[in-house]
Amino acid sequence: MAPSARAALGVAFFVVFALVWAAVTLGGFVSKTFLADPITMVHSGWTLLTQMGFANDIGMTVWRVVGGFVIAALLALPLGVAMGTYKPVEAFFEPFVSFARYLPASAFIPLLILWAGIGEAQKLAVIFIGSFFQLTLMIAVTVGNTRRDLVEAAYTLGVNDRSLIRRVLIPGAAPEIAETLRMVLGWAWTYVIVAELIGASSGIGHMITDSQALLATDQIIFGIIVIGLIGLVSDMGFKQANRRLFPWAQLGK
Repeated sequence: MAPSARAALGVAFFVVFALVWAAVTLGGFVSKTFLADPITMVHSGWTLLTQMGFANDIGMTVWRVVGGFVIAALLALPLGVAMGTYKPVEAFFEPFVSFARYLPASAFIPLLILWAGIGEAQKLAVIFIGSFFQLTLMIAVTVGNTRRDLVEAAYTLGVNDRSLIRRVLIPGAAPEIAETLRMVLGWAWTYVIVAELIGASSGIGHMITDSQALLATDQIIFGIIVIGLIGLVSDMGFKQANRRLFPWAQLGK
């Protein structure tokens, strides 16, 4: 399918969704107390941005997501590569990593508030816990699935373990690792919103909590849409960067 046709179909879905939403709400089929109409939502969003400092909330949430995710990625990358390369390292870490990745990050919030308070460290820790173990295991699997013929050919040419990792395993796994980072970044957004729903004085999640108390569904919907738009932009940015960095991975797609 041509890129232009694909983009047109993607935009068409949002147009149809907005039209159905407007018809349901403006037509009186659903009470505005439970679901605000698109016009009211846009007006309230503009008020939030221009009069209530919502832009600062957006900036704080983005900073928390990027900060927690980058810390998790910087630690997960070397550990995941080591687990995917060396069987003893995998045998040592894999049981705990597999155990920890099933633990919901939100369950740690009461403990993290107790240990780190309600400041930025607590929110970064929630994102780290939610991202690190998933990233580590997914990277380890990706590196471990590197084509065996490439590994055998490298050993035939006399490379040592360090050169094998640097010249074969990492370049071969890099496109899939980049895709893993892209997917887990999306999960990081769910963790930060949960962290901001409890004990936060700023951020998109904090605004949503305040709006819930006022039954302001227009503001809640606007906050949700802002999260989706930021996620969409970051996702498209990741895809574009991956195409530029790893053009060979796009062949055959």
